[in-house]
Amino acid sequence: MIDGGHVPAINTAWAAWVDNNDPLPSGLPTEFAAYLRQVNRMPSWADPAKLARAADFNRRKDTYLFMLYGLGSGIMSTVIPREAKSVYWSAGGADMQDRAAKTFTFGYDLSQRGAFEPTGQFVVTANKTRVVHAAVRHLLPQSPHWKAVADETIPISAADILVTFHSLGTFVHRKLLDWKIPYPAADQEAFLHSWQVAVNLLGVPYEHIPRTWAEAEAQSARVLTPILTPSTEGIALAEELLGLTAQIDLGVTRGFLNEFVRYVLSDEVGDWLGLRRDYAAAALVRTVWPAFILFREGLSPVMPGTFYMFDQFIRALAMLFLNKGSSGTTTPITIPTGNRRG
Repeated sequence: MIDGGHVPAINTAWAAWVDNNDPLPSGLPTEFAAYLRQVNRMPSWADPAKLARAADFNRRKDTYLFMLYGLGSGIMSTVIPREAKSVYWSAGGADMQDRAAKTFTFGYDLSQRGAFEPTGQFVVTANKTRVVHAAVRHLLPQSPHWKAVADETIPISAADILVTFHSLGTFVHRKLLDWKIPYPAADQEAFLHSWQVAVNLLGVPYEHIPRTWAEAEAQSARVLTPILTPSTEGIALAEELLGLTAQIDLGVTRGFLNEFVRYVLSDEVGDWLGLRRDYAAAALVRTVWPAFILFREGLSPVMPGTFYMFDQFIRALAMLFLNKGSSGTTTPITIPTGNRRG
């Protein structure tokens, strides 16, 4: 489809293909339409009750999830070398605000109530994302810039997607436990199940998907933790992500952003990325964030003086990536036709 010049017409045609029960748009190449009819469905082992509970969990804990996905997982991706190099040298790397918005669209649609139901949008979003991955998988090996730095011949494998899952789902699961946020076993199981379905829709074979959080933690320790390291591309991406975030009036300083990243990930990651220290902001984050959690969860009657600053910052951060800092709908997912040029 890329080589035949069909992609612009496909991007136009599938813009209106949004809900899971929407009919496939007309005008798609025959083989592509047949492929989408085959994959645009839920796996047989998906549990509707668990998925419904996961949606309710996402709604109840959205404050923490936005923060962890945005300033945790998003920045962690920049110290996963294969992911950072693939993102940087793909077309999306040239416009990181748009790229981040599309990634946030995936997470937003996954977290919505009814995301997997016929009137939801995540099954379509996942399949659009899978097609974009296929396009990048085809295009990046044609990039001399990517080939010069890559240690793989084909990017975005199923194994790479599992690594990304651990930087998202497994990482968030662990932080919720570390922060002692109320997180009953049924919520934990439902949250995992939503990610199991999500990564399967992205093409990861069922037999490689962890069945429990214990399995996920063990797999993460094997495939994610040992590979975390800085790269030229990752440092540039992190600076761009944090820079564009700091440009919007979120009510916090760049020093606060740097220190929250250090708090959520580690000082080691902060040092890798060259995040300048702001010790006053560090003290604020490390003392007020735990108090913010206690008050928000009804575990303490004492409201921190900076409660509203934290609350508004998180919501502004979410809207920044969802809507590029303005009102409107989430960013459409489109198929690229080339790579970053340099």
